[in-house]
Amino acid sequence: MKTFSLRLGFLATLGLLTGCSVGPNYHRPAPVALPMDWHWKKAEPRDELAKGPWWELFRDSDLNRMESLAAAQNQNLQEAVGRVDEARARARLQGASFFPTITANASYTRTQLPADNPQFAKIPIPGILTRLEPYNSFSVPLDLSYEIDLWGRVRRSFEAAQAQAQASVADYQNVLLTLNSDVAVEYLTLREYDSETRILEDTVKARTESLRINKVRVQAGRATNVDVAQAATDLTNAEAQLDEVEQNRAETENAIAVLCGTTVAELNLPSHPLDLKPPSIPVGLPASLLERRPDVAEAERTMAARNAQIGVAYAAFFPSLSLTGQGGVLSARATDLFHWQNTIWSFGPSISLPIFDGGQNNSNLQIARAQYDQAVSSYRSSVLNSVKDVENALADLRFLARETDALRQSVQSSRQATDLEKKRFLVGETNYTDVIVADETRLSTERTDSQVRGQQLYATVRLIKALGGGWDARELAPEQPAPIPFGSHADLPTH
Repeated sequence: MKTFSLRLGFLATLGLLTGCSVGPNYHRPAPVALPMDWHWKKAEPRDELAKGPWWELFRDSDLNRMESLAAAQNQNLQEAVGRVDEARARARLQGASFFPTITANASYTRTQLPADNPQFAKIPIPGILTRLEPYNSFSVPLDLSYEIDLWGRVRRSFEAAQAQAQASVADYQNVLLTLNSDVAVEYLTLREYDSETRILEDTVKARTESLRINKVRVQAGRATNVDVAQAATDLTNAEAQLDEVEQNRAETENAIAVLCGTTVAELNLPSHPLDLKPPSIPVGLPASLLERRPDVAEAERTMAARNAQIGVAYAAFFPSLSLTGQGGVLSARATDLFHWQNTIWSFGPSISLPIFDGGQNNSNLQIARAQYDQAVSSYRSSVLNSVKDVENALADLRFLARETDALRQSVQSSRQATDLEKKRFLVGETNYTDVIVADETRLSTERTDSQVRGQQLYATVRLIKALGGGWDARELAPEQPAPIPFGSHADLPTH
């Protein structure tokens, strides 16, 4: 009974020791002082919440198709999936240190000793054999080794690896969100070029007709060759601008093909002028949506990993205790190998105590603390950048809406002015130069209007990206974040 009590006490003491973890426990530091207006609050990583197909807000089937192609075939995204797989495998590798290592090393040897064996050199037995017979040795041992995690080195290492795995998932989400945003912006740019192409094609037709009219007027003596030359110059300029826009469209289409991991021939994107309207943003958009930004989540998880590494470096100052053992069977004959009398075993602890390392452990601890401080600064910077991105996108949308309203009126006025100048020119009340000036103003205004409407859509995409994804009425209610599914690919596309 006394022996049993001693063993129980030893196990209890060992349990208390193994429950100890040196180094600071992780507590997320306050990021920065965020603005009180617009319902801003402290950012917390919620990148595991589903982003949803936010691009469907634009109600464009071609855009939906491009986004699906990019998610399935983009090579940068596949690279990010590989990084997630690697980080998760590293976390599982660290988790294996919680368990003992057991190996089997079966062996067979046949040994021949020399006749002049030093072990028998002083044995005074006459008639000893001049040559010893060879003998066999069959061995089937099981070796065990286990490091008792006295100071939490293994636990801190696993904590760091797990946080790093979560950061890799956030990195994947950031790559995915950036990819979705880039595809949307490039596609909307393509459609904006289609609108400019339509405007310039109409301009080329109008100026071709103006050149014909001027030639007729010269024959009738109502115009000069100067008017014909000016009309031809205007036509050439419009054709050059059309060629430039078509070149830009081709380059944009190539960019979309790269993002989608395919070729231009497979995209099948015929010309279609931009006719989309920016989706309306719900009033009182909560700042909690900002918590879904994957770059903020990645920075926070990296900070947690760096904090755990401080514990790993701190544990190096303390002694480490390991248990090693061996058990198995050893026999000269295979038939007697598994008899009880041929069993062998050994067991014993070993302790390693750092006495002098020339300051190596202290330097590693300083490095770990410096890396944590860097991670804190990076986290706070990511929060500030997220605030800036949202505020910039909102400001862009606000001012672009005003600019669009003003340009819409300007387009109508310039078209009326051009029509009036053409009528006055035809009846001889003005010269062709006034028509040219009015038409150039109309063309410039229409192209600017098309570009600003495109910028409105780009700003909407930037706002969605700044908020970490699209929004939904259900997300206006608070939700609790769920842990990232460790060791599962449920949140990632398959290879």
